[in-house]
Amino acid sequence: MLSDGNIINNERLEYLGDAILNAVVADYLFINYPDGDEGFLSKMRSKMVKRKHLNLLALRLGIDKLMTSQPKLNVLSKHLYGNAFEALIGAIYLDKGYIKTGKFIERIIRKYVDFEKLLKSDSDYKSQLIEWAQKNKREIVFESHEEHKGENNIPVFVSYVKVLDDELGKGTGNSKKESEQKAAKTALEHISHHLSLFPNH
Repeated sequence: MLSDGNIINNERLEYLGDAILNAVVADYLFINYPDGDEGFLSKMRSKMVKRKHLNLLALRLGIDKLMTSQPKLNVLSKHLYGNAFEALIGAIYLDKGYIKTGKFIERIIRKYVDFEKLLKSDSDYKSQLIEWAQKNKREIVFESHEEHKGENNIPVFVSYVKVLDDELGKGTGNSKKESEQKAAKTALEHISHHLSLFPNH
């Protein structure tokens, strides 16, 4: 709650924290990888700020032990931890400013981020699919919509990947980003098993 009595919404803090985190990570990578080109820096930043990695950082920081929620919400995936981590960064920024928030994030990066593991991982399936499409001069389309399931009316996102109006992949998740990644992964698997349909691959 602000000094004027207005309540700060966690989603607003997440939005702010996400922006600050992206800026600090971009600056950190730019300084620490002077030979990295734009593609490398962008891919590394994407890996560092993706939801799965933020969830891991949040757990290592013990944020999960500080969270409280309604019992019915426990069925949601651990993406909430990453959201809380972003909200924390947003709150620190409002309280301490950009410089101190940046130092806080950099300490976390140095202590908890395994760069060797990130360098070897390549799980950004959507980027891989877009790269494949550009290389083979094909147009891909992502279509997503939100559904609500169960007695708790929990939102679930469903995404489809289409190439030339043919559906190549489908994915579901607790966020649009997650469902698109799963749909892209399915599409890439489909492509790898049906190379005869894509002779330029």
